[in-house]
Amino acid sequence: MSPVMDSGTSSARRSRSGSPDPLASNAGTTLPYAARSALHLKGLVPSGVEDFCVQEQRALEQLNTKSTNLEKYIFLSWLRSTNSHLFYRLVLHNLREIAPVIYTPTVGQACEEYSHIYPFLAPPNAVDGLYVPINEVENIEEIIQNYKESIKEDDTPEITVITDGSRILGLGDLGMNGMGIPVGKLQLYVAAAGLNPDRCLPIVLDFGTNNAKFLDDPLYLGLRQQRPDDAEFYACANRVISALHTAFPHMFIQFEDFSTDHAFGLLDQWRNQALCFNDDIQGTGCVILGGFISAVEQAQVHPKDQRILFVGAGSAGVGVAKQLVDYFVIEHKIPEDQAKAMFWFVDSRGMITANRGDKLAAHKVYFARRDNGNVQCANIEEALEYVKPTALIGLSTIYKAFNENILSRMNQLNQHARPIIFPLSNPESKAECTFEEAMRCTNNRVLFASGTAFPSYTIPETNQVCVPGQGNNMYVFPAIGLGAVLCKPLRITDTMIYAVSKALANSLNEEEKQLGELYPRIERIRSVSAELAAAFIRQAVREGLAKDQKWVEIAKSGLAEGSDPDGLFALDMLEEVKKFMWLPAETFEQLRAAHPHYHHHPVVHSDSDH
Repeated sequence: MSPVMDSGTSSARRSRSGSPDPLASNAGTTLPYAARSALHLKGLVPSGVEDFCVQEQRALEQLNTKSTNLEKYIFLSWLRSTNSHLFYRLVLHNLREIAPVIYTPTVGQACEEYSHIYPFLAPPNAVDGLYVPINEVENIEEIIQNYKESIKEDDTPEITVITDGSRILGLGDLGMNGMGIPVGKLQLYVAAAGLNPDRCLPIVLDFGTNNAKFLDDPLYLGLRQQRPDDAEFYACANRVISALHTAFPHMFIQFEDFSTDHAFGLLDQWRNQALCFNDDIQGTGCVILGGFISAVEQAQVHPKDQRILFVGAGSAGVGVAKQLVDYFVIEHKIPEDQAKAMFWFVDSRGMITANRGDKLAAHKVYFARRDNGNVQCANIEEALEYVKPTALIGLSTIYKAFNENILSRMNQLNQHARPIIFPLSNPESKAECTFEEAMRCTNNRVLFASGTAFPSYTIPETNQVCVPGQGNNMYVFPAIGLGAVLCKPLRITDTMIYAVSKALANSLNEEEKQLGELYPRIERIRSVSAELAAAFIRQAVREGLAKDQKWVEIAKSGLAEGSDPDGLFALDMLEEVKKFMWLPAETFEQLRAAHPHYHHHPVVHSDSDH
């Protein structure tokens, strides 16, 4: 007879951190003596009581002792699970250094190793999201109920990032190991835009994997089976999404790193039924459009004369291009057919044309060339000579696809203008070129943005230090999530996304413009996110889709005539958005205010209260 488990396990013992008391967990060594007595911790912890600055200094010191970024990732994950306020203080005070550790590029390696490091990312039994195996989809309501029992009643999720791990970054099918992406993405929602970390829900659909490496790995923690066919995939995925929408009807759903066809399919099916968004399709296009607007303004080529060559035609590439088409149509009043004709695509079979001889995937048909006659280009080099582009954009995940010959040729083709070169693939091992290579091959004239972070480049002749633009989705998806959570639109439209792109381009300050930078400095991400969220909300109100009447009333005073998304917002809207952005506690008094509901102990006062 199997042992009977205690079904009355308290939610506190199953909480995210595994701690029986969130105040004690997040205070740690800063917990005052009086609170220690009330929590029956006297004699169970060291006697020293320190302030939050010293606590943060110790954590940073430990972080810097780690010799690899993966070790830093593991350390920070444990810290987030045990003391979320300290974790987010550390992130916000050291964002440029820590963002590449908790997300790209380090998260790629963390995902590849996820089954090997999972037990060391959090205390045992800590709950940090949902793992939904395909053979348990019929029990999804039970899984959701289990999650509800692990959180406080007032911590109903406001936002989820959901993946099936089938196309993680440029690394391919990682199966259940893809959970690192939703976890990392939600950390950026919190750090960059102030979403409440207790109301963020990462989800991985464990629908198997076709990656033999993981199927043969004895330590792999996911299902050891092949992925389902399309019919079964959509039936199971829709069953999960429907159950989530029923349980949490106001929750913002972000689809992440699904295979290309499934990414488009899920977005098309759900975008008018639930509050949802795909960062690979819409977010990538949004952030690249923001940088592209700035680049076009500096390129010394009239917008209608731009010729844009894309290398890579997956969901991200096509999504980006469609948003650039919208820019030319809306901003420069170029008819859609003419704007679309400014774009050429190269995929693994060469330049995409309607008469290439193969059956094109549905999402590629829109940009297939029909004006090429008998010309077919087998590779990037041939397409470069045929198109003679002013802008070269890479989402191919092919390392060094923009070799020095291609970069030098781009420079030659644009002698009277500045070439636009955006190698956007992640991580660095998949990037089409580096910032240094682009600078050297274009005589330092390139207008550059990348998907991964590259170091600054010093021009040898002048010792001028140039900072590369990074088209990091972190600039936009947190703001879109914040705006959606606040104003609760019926759906997210392309024009709302466009308004965010415009607001991003508008957010550059005078210093950044004078230096020719395409994106604001990452240290300003919180203030930029507030501006972008305000622009998003204003556009949602203009379109009559915002359900929260509070934001409708605030926006009314700042609405102008016309409906074209302009990325503008009123200052009172901006100030109101900032009030709703979560920040980690900087003092014990703030921390105590953040945990008002206690059932384990009486009200306690810090020693400074006496």
